[in-house]
Parts: sequence; C-alpha cells; structure tokens
Amino acid sequence: MSKRGLSESAIARGLSTLRLFKRFCDSTHVETVLAVATSAVRDAANGAAFVGRVHREIGLSLRVLDGEQEAYYATLGALNEIPMTEGFVVDIGGGSAQVSEVRASRFYRGHSFPLGALTLTERFIRNDPATKSELREVEEEINRRLDTLSWLKPRGTLLVGLGGTIRNLARIEAERQEYPLNTLHGFVLSRDSVEKTIDLLRTLPLKERREIPGLNSDRADIILPGAMVIRAIMERCAAEALMISVNGLREGLFFERFWQHLAYPVIPDVRRFTLLNMARIYDYQKQHVNHVRYLAGRLYEQLAPLHGYGKAERELLDAAAMLHDLGTIIDYEDHHRHSETLIVNRGLPGFTPRETALIALLARYHRRGKPRISTYRSLLEEGDDVLVRRLSAILRLAEFLERGRNATVDDVAVSWDDGSLRLTLIADEYPAVELWQAEHNALPLVEAAFGRRVLLDSIAAPEEGLGSPL
Repeated sequence: MSKRGLSESAIARGLSTLRLFKRFCDSTHVETVLAVATSAVRDAANGAAFVGRVHREIGLSLRVLDGEQEAYYATLGALNEIPMTEGFVVDIGGGSAQVSEVRASRFYRGHSFPLGALTLTERFIRNDPATKSELREVEEEINRRLDTLSWLKPRGTLLVGLGGTIRNLARIEAERQEYPLNTLHGFVLSRDSVEKTIDLLRTLPLKERREIPGLNSDRADIILPGAMVIRAIMERCAAEALMISVNGLREGLFFERFWQHLAYPVIPDVRRFTLLNMARIYDYQKQHVNHVRYLAGRLYEQLAPLHGYGKAERELLDAAAMLHDLGTIIDYEDHHRHSETLIVNRGLPGFTPRETALIALLARYHRRGKPRISTYRSLLEEGDDVLVRRLSAILRLAEFLERGRNATVDDVAVSWDDGSLRLTLIADEYPAVELWQAEHNALPLVEAAFGRRVLLDSIAAPEEGLGSPL
C-alpha cells in the first residue's frame, strides 16, 4: 500500500498548533522543549517535508519516533503510574496502535500497527452508522495485523491501556457506573463493558453518538474501530479487564529526561513517590505531618490485637496521615473537606480506586464528623465502613495529640481490658493542650470505633526521649 501524504489542511492545522505551543513556551521561558512526531508524520509521504517546514518556520526540531520508540515511551509513561512487573501495555491513538510487553518492570519489546481509530475509519467506514460489511472489513484487518505478533498471547498478566480511544471507553463506563472519583487513574475497564459500548456505537448515527455520556464528541466519528481493536487485543490476551493509565507517551518522554540520573527511567516505588510528590506540591508541613504519621503508626501497632488489620491497611493509614492537611492550601477551617477533594480530583497513581477512596475518606474525617462511606460505596468492599471508622479514629487521635504542632507528645502507650482503653501520653512536659483537645475531639470516635471507654493520662518521658525518628 503506497504512502498517503498529509493534506494541506492537516499541515496548516499542525503548523498553527505548533506555533501556538512555541509561543506559549517562549512566553513562559521554558528552556527545554521535547518535540516529537508519531505515526501521522512517520507514515506520510510528505512527512519529512513537514518536519523541515516546522524547523524553518517555527524553530522546532521535530524528532520523528519509529514504531518501537512510540511503544517504548508510552510504556514508560504507564510504568511510572501503575506498578507492573509483567504484562502488556496497549496504546490506541488516531494513526496507530502500539502493543508492548513488560518484563521485570521494564519495557521488553513493542510493535506499532496502522490500527489507529482514525486510520481504520478513513480506510473502511463510508456510511453512518457503519454497515455490517464495513465492520467485518475492520475486524478482518485488525485480525490480519495482530496475527503477525506471535508473542501477544494469554499469560495471566496485567493488561494496561492508554490513549484517547481507551480513555474515552473508560469514561463511558464511568458514567454508567456513576463513578465517584474525578480521575481515571487505575480505573478498571472490563471486556464486557467494551462489548456493551461497541454494541451501542454500531447502532447509533453520529449525531446520537455525540450525546453518549462520557464520550468526547470530537471522537464520536472514529471511536468504534478503535474499540474493536482493544476488544481483539483483550481476546488474544484472554484478559477480562484492563487497567487505565492516564500517563502515556508524553509523560514517558518527560520521565526519561526527569529520571535521567536513574539506571532506568521508572520510579522504583510509584506509590511512595505519588504521596511525597502530592504532599510537596501542596506545601505540606513536613515536621507536623511526620509526627502525626509516627503517632498514628504507634497507635496502629499497639491496637493491632483489637482491629486485626495488617500491612495493607497500615499503608492506607500512613498515606492519609501524609495527605491529611493538603486542604489548608485552600482554606484552614474546612481543610479536611478540601483534602478529600484534592485527593479524589487529582487521584493517586499507583493506588487502586478503592484505596484512593479510603485514603480520601480518612483525610476527610481526620478532624471532625462521623465517618460515612456512602459517597464511595460502589468502590468499597464489605467491612470497609468499620475500617474507615477505626482508621479515622486512630488518625484523628494522632492529629489532636500533635495539636500544638511542636511534638510535645513524644510517644503513646496503649493498654486495655474488656471495658476500657487506656492511653498514656509520654511527654517532656505536661501536655495540657493535647490532653484537652484529644478528649474533646477524638475520644468519642475512638470509643465508638473500639467499643471501650477511653482513659487518658500522661507521664514524663525518660531523659533519652522516645521522640519520632522521622
């Protein structure tokens, strides 16, 4: 098949867009610009001429990525969002689709196919809605191309999806579910959902497709062939679902530059980096936060025989302790509510939607209120209402034991019997403020969470101290 060229209108749009971005970069004094071109330019007969015009007229040097490079950078973006050891990454764009294999948390190999949503639409779809014979041609082309990839087969490993087509399919499903988070980080898209959306898209004319909740109207004319590509890939992998990565090629290019000091440009611990990065963006008070984390951890460990939770729940508590005061950047009085809002709107890469909801709830109730999970019930599991109540009680108690923000309370010792729970604060000086604040603001929730009357007292710390090591 001979190469097609970029049309004059496409060239004009491309130059106009690049000129706009170049002016923006110049006005904001951006020093480094990573400008790349993918399949649309790579596969065009006049692609080299377009690259030359961009350089002459705008001053940008476009790096044209080959298919494997395009797959590599998309995978880098995904690996810096979703913890992944083995599996496949699929990126469906307008011009092409990339499939990559991940081994040992690294890009192992990848391949690019001319199976983009726009490419397939332009080649095969002539009617609105598409006819059965047109869709059969699309399906035959998809299978013919995928048949050449011998390593794309069932392995029981994770499948991660990114790109405009897949994200739009996820948004459609999110609207169906009335999904309570405002981000698609870690959203799970099932094969059944893809099938349901394909069945819907194939029956509606363009005008009605544009009205589908969650679907970007600009993609309504091309999304059906793209959806058929992801369905075929899921079938070949025997994958019942895929996980959405918001990151993609653009972020992969950034991370290669940002992590150039690492042996491999992937964050060693995505979850840990997510928390630290978000805390720093919103100017967290490190000393206060770390002491709340320490006290919450001490309470959690000592109360383990009563709550029965393990390492996973401990990580959620620590994450919430790290992020509980984010909302102060907006307003102090309601900062617990603002912390929740920031978490559910920004999302927590590396954490599942359920974990994100739980962390947001713990931040929401770290200060006041009776914990309720109704907003996120669709994401939560049986028993999570009790989990939120108990972890909120621990975090709220730790917060009010650090009310003075000066680490007056060095440590806390816990003991209990069938009817009471004794908390002994260890401090260098009498913690009058902390005792009063904890008694009035935290103890009612602690008593409700653990079913015991709480007794508070304090003793002086030994000379060597038991302060936070953080």
